[in-house]
Amino acid sequence: MDQGPVTQPRTGLEWRPGGEARRIERITPREEAVGLSFDGRPHTVLMATPADLQELAIGFAVTEGLAGRDDILDVTERRTAEGVLIDLTLSPAARGRRARPRGLEGRSSCGLCGVQRLADAVRPLPRVISDRSFRHEAVHRATSAIGELQTLGRLTRATHAAAFADASGTLLLAREDVGRHNALDKLAGALLRGGVDASQGFVVVTSRCSFEMVEKTARIGCPMIVAVSAPTDLAIRKAEEAGVTLIALARADGHAVFSCAERLMAEDHAHV
Repeated sequence: MDQGPVTQPRTGLEWRPGGEARRIERITPREEAVGLSFDGRPHTVLMATPADLQELAIGFAVTEGLAGRDDILDVTERRTAEGVLIDLTLSPAARGRRARPRGLEGRSSCGLCGVQRLADAVRPLPRVISDRSFRHEAVHRATSAIGELQTLGRLTRATHAAAFADASGTLLLAREDVGRHNALDKLAGALLRGGVDASQGFVVVTSRCSFEMVEKTARIGCPMIVAVSAPTDLAIRKAEEAGVTLIALARADGHAVFSCAERLMAEDHAHV
């Protein structure tokens, strides 16, 4: 489905110390309401960039633990005056899974908006079983290259990206969105739709690493997440629980490993 343009030009007044205000034009990313439903039952509304929305829905369903990829039988998309409605038809095996009840819309800055109970906010994670190891050089290669795939980010300076790299650090897929969680869900959906084995590579995100980013990484069976910004304490604890290697502060001058450092091997011992 054609979701229309993902950017909108806007004008503003720019002020600088010692100078006069001047009119400027900025290209801004669109942010739109996206309603997700399962078997016709409304579940939540996300605020997202209107692109790759079916992948967003698939990734959300899997990273929320509502369904496995094989449980998603069909995806339909319908535009309304208020936004876009995406409905997933699930297999009978998935219909009995309890979703985290949500009472509010999911804002682009929040991965758990509307979750109503504390017990539903921080759930036990599946443990990622993977013997894949990676070189530090692969992490550096991936983080150095992600900017080239941020088409919308370069244009607007207002979006996040999530990418998937193979063991060598070559980026295979990237998705962008105004919300960091949405970008990762879109990436998850693209991996699942494309039949890419997430256990053989790692995720790179252009944001901070909060615990729900670790949760989404673990639920697609990916053994490592790399963030360009800092992690939270809970993200580190959940990464340790799930057996996910968490690398953060990944910049041109290096990176820091906060969990499961044994997966980062010296160059001559790396499993590639």
